[in-house]
Amino acid sequence: MKSRWIIGALLSSCLLLAFCDDNTALAEKPSAVPITVRMAAKDSPSDEALLTYEATRKVAKEKADLLTKTYGTNSVQYALIDHGRIVVSGQSGKNDEKGQKPLTKDTMYGIGSTSKMFTTVAVMQLVDQGKIDLDTPVVRYIPEFAMKDERYKQITPRMLLNHSSGLNGSSMTNAFLFEDNDTYAYDTLLKQLAGQTLKADPGAYSVYCNDGFTLAQILVERVSGMDFTSYIHRYMTEPLGMANTATPLDSPDEAKMAGLYYPAYTGQLPNETSSLIGIGGIYSTAEDLARFSQIFTGKAEEVLSGKSAAAMAQDEFKTPLWPDDADSSFEYGLGWDSVNPYPFSEYGMKALTKGGDTLLYHSSLVVLPGQDMAAAVVTSGGSSVYNQLLANEILLRALKEKGTIAEFKPEKSYGVPVKADMPESVQQYSGIYGAFSGTINIDITKGGVMSVTSEQSPDTPAQIFGYSADGTFRSAYGNTIISFVTEENGRTYLWLRQYASLPGLGQKAISEYNAEKLRPQDLPAETRKAWMKRDGKKYYLLNEKYTSIVYLMMQPFQLNVSKQLPGYVSDKRITGPNTAVSELQIPGMSGRDLSAYTFFTQDGAEYLDVGGSILVNEDAVNPIYVAKKSIVTIPSNGYARWYSVSDKDGGKIVKVNMPSNASFAVYNAKGTCVYFSVVGGKDQVELPAGGAIVFAGDAGTKFEISAE
Repeated sequence: MKSRWIIGALLSSCLLLAFCDDNTALAEKPSAVPITVRMAAKDSPSDEALLTYEATRKVAKEKADLLTKTYGTNSVQYALIDHGRIVVSGQSGKNDEKGQKPLTKDTMYGIGSTSKMFTTVAVMQLVDQGKIDLDTPVVRYIPEFAMKDERYKQITPRMLLNHSSGLNGSSMTNAFLFEDNDTYAYDTLLKQLAGQTLKADPGAYSVYCNDGFTLAQILVERVSGMDFTSYIHRYMTEPLGMANTATPLDSPDEAKMAGLYYPAYTGQLPNETSSLIGIGGIYSTAEDLARFSQIFTGKAEEVLSGKSAAAMAQDEFKTPLWPDDADSSFEYGLGWDSVNPYPFSEYGMKALTKGGDTLLYHSSLVVLPGQDMAAAVVTSGGSSVYNQLLANEILLRALKEKGTIAEFKPEKSYGVPVKADMPESVQQYSGIYGAFSGTINIDITKGGVMSVTSEQSPDTPAQIFGYSADGTFRSAYGNTIISFVTEENGRTYLWLRQYASLPGLGQKAISEYNAEKLRPQDLPAETRKAWMKRDGKKYYLLNEKYTSIVYLMMQPFQLNVSKQLPGYVSDKRITGPNTAVSELQIPGMSGRDLSAYTFFTQDGAEYLDVGGSILVNEDAVNPIYVAKKSIVTIPSNGYARWYSVSDKDGGKIVKVNMPSNASFAVYNAKGTCVYFSVVGGKDQVELPAGGAIVFAGDAGTKFEISAE
């Protein structure tokens, strides 16, 4: 999880380029008086400590309200800490659906991948104690860790923390559940990795990787002899006074959790849980994350040495495979998303950032070590990107109010295209480019016009860029430039640089290898025939637990063989009648979460394995039989049972009787979930014509279905 949690490549169909010129508040009033949290003995009160931060608090509240009213966020909680004192704290938005539980500073939120900072601190604490060496192979500490690829023996703890391990990405089966602290996803990681190969040499380049941090969590448990939840409480939350930080294994009070909602579903949702604690399963508050930030500003050396905190803040991303220097939001340290983020680089300030996104929660922590300040923002709904922009705004306003900065820097642009004749050789960069989220078609005309379209989103209008005198392609308003780089590995990359402005929130800088050029290939007739039989077919997920949030959010996965790039399906090269692999080598974010497609047949039905997720071909999904009473039984393999809804049965009301360890969900003809029993709580529902219904539960579970 990062900044964005991904449940396998099968759920990703977004346009791969990030281009963008891109309810009444029920909040308590932000604290008017600074709250003393802790102050090191060497510190003494100063004029700074007596500031009221009135202007900063006003802006923080205005911007938080903007998130809830304009940017699709349900609720926001924020905090600013300055020299060990929480000086700004507030909330905005709605909590419970009935409006009976106001948001407070103690309302807890999932922090997603900001949890990775707890994992990193835990590893570095053990480094301080001499129990872990960052550059000793992980197998020395976890002997049972093994993979099909012998290079795994070279993976070190440092590589886990700086995303350079070469692991494929994210093992997420049963990772996100409703009010269920089942540890399956964590317990099975080593088994999952045992069947995998690496996508790159360990240490070759950094590409965002969730599995590396789950492995780091296992490392902490093996070396410390403690379970991870107990460890972080003893060595982090208790020493720092973080009374409102917990994991699903603490079974926190649901009444203390922020209310969750999903745009396509009516009503409040149960709480979200994840057993992948070390990569994204921790709950906290903005104030607690502000307290946590003291580790990185020298206020908590009893928790982590200054030497280790400084080591975490060093550049760890500058391998040979990385774009040239430019303003960016991703420059990895140990755990950190960036150790030199824009816009603080504009002010000559060292900054550290980490964001997190689960399916429903979002967070951001921004630390200014040299200023002894940090801001944290957590939300229900929205995005960690929005949260980081709010945290940036809070910090910049406070810095100005203190007089540390005189004026705010203006937003930046690369400038509009300067018209020039384009060399014919530039047309060689036309073609299909791939990333973990799909493929795009780059078409460059002789006249210097470049259009970008997505094969996965054919209805999305083309994005147009013009050739400029400096050899780049630029958007009309100059916020985005694109160029092409052929690296030493012989691969050609689309290099995207962008200043993306969100009105009222600020500007985000992006510099990344956004996609890699793919080469067409001819397929043997037998292989091509096998894949064309699958072209356009829908596949239905079978092996998520009955409490899985995925049943609420996912739509059937439709497999489409590329019409633009022979021999490919999405970014994956077809390697045989039943196999396709992603061979991308892209640093940063666009080469994350790579999964192969493997098909197999059992009892006459075709199944698809995508990174441990098992799906079944629509041809094996039969219409549901609606009678006075019928029985559906979960088979011995535990796979969910899917049925289609015929036109003649559309509109019928069915009642479902089932045990507690089971659920069912109903989908309309567009694949949108219209009822999920874990959320809805009723036992009867109308069947939509052309839709589908799924039954999930433990092996042998029986569902009694009757027509009303």
